[in-house]
Amino acid sequence: MTDYSEEQRNELEALESIYPDSFTVLSEKPTTFTITVTSEAGENDETVQTTLKFTYREKYPDETPLYEVVSQENLDDNDVMDIIKLLEQQAEENLGMVMIFTLVSAVQEKLNEIVDQIKTRREEEKKQKEREAEEEEKQRFHGTPVTIENFLNWKAKFDAELLEIKRKKMKEEEQAGKNKLSGKQLFEMDHNLDTSDIQFLEEAGNNVEVDESLFQEMDDLELEDEEDDPDYNPVNLDSD
Repeated sequence: MTDYSEEQRNELEALESIYPDSFTVLSEKPTTFTITVTSEAGENDETVQTTLKFTYREKYPDETPLYEVVSQENLDDNDVMDIIKLLEQQAEENLGMVMIFTLVSAVQEKLNEIVDQIKTRREEEKKQKEREAEEEEKQRFHGTPVTIENFLNWKAKFDAELLEIKRKKMKEEEQAGKNKLSGKQLFEMDHNLDTSDIQFLEEAGNNVEVDESLFQEMDDLELEDEEDDPDYNPVNLDSD
């Protein structure tokens, strides 16, 4: 007769020795414990991790243990489902033998694969972005293929814009012509212009400066009196 309790106890001792930092007993009746499994470091030292919870059934290992994923890091839902399927497959294949170490080892390998897949997936995403960028650059270089329809649409838009520019220019020129006034118009509009000189003189008053030296120089000039001129003849003036 198989002593299930003895086999379960021996396996627990072995698991505690193998996983000292990640093995935790939650209860003894029924025997329930967790083991945290971490992948090897991937690119940029990135890892994925999951915590598995196991519960012994009364006749384990002739019955499969209960198992579930209680937590995870850097895993998506599809990865978790794959781990559950893997545990189910391994449990059926190892029925009749203590199997927790085998199940955990299988999950460990699966996590390592997931890390590699993450690296591959990122490389593919990077390549895809590069392809999209190249395609966008090609489209920018080649432009949009010209068809009769899109050319006519462009031509109509271009003509409309050109016509609008001409209208604005004509309007600006017309407005500028209206605003430009002649001297006469400025004079008629501003009545202060006809008194500006007089006003200037009145405001200057006695403050107008005169350079007396100019008049002194005139005194030095030898001007002949008309009467002293021997050729002066008043009759000649009358005859003119």
